Amino acid sequence: MSETDGLIFAVVFDGKGGGREVGWDEISSWKPADGTLWLHINTDGPRANDWVRNESGVARAVADTLLQPGDHRPRVHADDATMFAILRGVNFNPGADPEDLIGLHMWIEESLIISVRRRRVRSGQAIRERLVTGEGPRNAGEFLVTMSGLLLEPLGVQVEQIDDQIDAIEEAVVQGAYQEVRSQLREARQLTIALRRYLSPQRDALAKLSTTKVKWLSDENRAYLREIADSTTRYVEDLDSLRERASVIQEELTTQLAERTNKTIYVLTIFSAVLLPAALLTGLFGINVGGMPWTKSDTGFWIVLGGVPVLAVLVIVFLKMRKMI
Repeated sequence: MSETDGLIFAVVFDGKGGGREVGWDEISSWKPADGTLWLHINTDGPRANDWVRNESGVARAVADTLLQPGDHRPRVHADDATMFAILRGVNFNPGADPEDLIGLHMWIEESLIISVRRRRVRSGQAIRERLVTGEGPRNAGEFLVTMSGLLLEPLGVQVEQIDDQIDAIEEAVVQGAYQEVRSQLREARQLTIALRRYLSPQRDALAKLSTTKVKWLSDENRAYLREIADSTTRYVEDLDSLRERASVIQEELTTQLAERTNKTIYVLTIFSAVLLPAALLTGLFGINVGGMPWTKSDTGFWIVLGGVPVLAVLVIVFLKMRKMI
């Protein structure tokens, strides 16, 4: 078994929480009586693609959609016996952005599960490890519940991290350290908006899963799926709240910056007003025309020099009387 042919791994459930991994020979000879078969494949492998299209029994149109590359919008289509679902999970691949979610395409029948991904998703490997230890899903319904929960869990952690980040930014802004957090606030807002956009359709898909009438989906499975859907709704609401908080912090940050700018302009204005008469006086005495007083006097410079602070004091008194300072 090699991922180069598209097969990441394949497991036959034993119905007790465990399973045994199989290769192409056993997959080709598999029958529903052997137990639920789960194939986890990628979209790049020709052999896996050929098996899904020609040997799995899945309708060709469904197979084409299932194998279509790309991380598409979450959605669910089901009838009495089969289900096609697209869900999203966090991208833990190196260098990935937190908001860059990975799409997982799934075709589920009572005895056959096909999950397709374009990029590595941890939830598939997590279920595989549980099956090895005998603590995995026993059937298709439990597989759907387990996969949905594992895809949602890191999203919840990420929402909590954003919450903590915005708390820290809010505290910094209140303390006046707004210059250091401007870029952090911008990144937090962008991440919140992106996750909200991606989680909203996932919430709708999970809500639909919890009400879908498929024969292999038990009432207990639907109850678990409702819990997962409710958790997703709560995360979406939390993201809405975080986005509003980030907007309020941004407004506070803008207000503080405006106040600081206004104070600076105010100080400069007062300073200019105080020095304006003195600048006018010194400018007049700097012109080279006849009739300037004290040009021949030894005390002329000191008279002008003494007049400058007197004018400054008079301006300050005038501004105080007008309650401008």
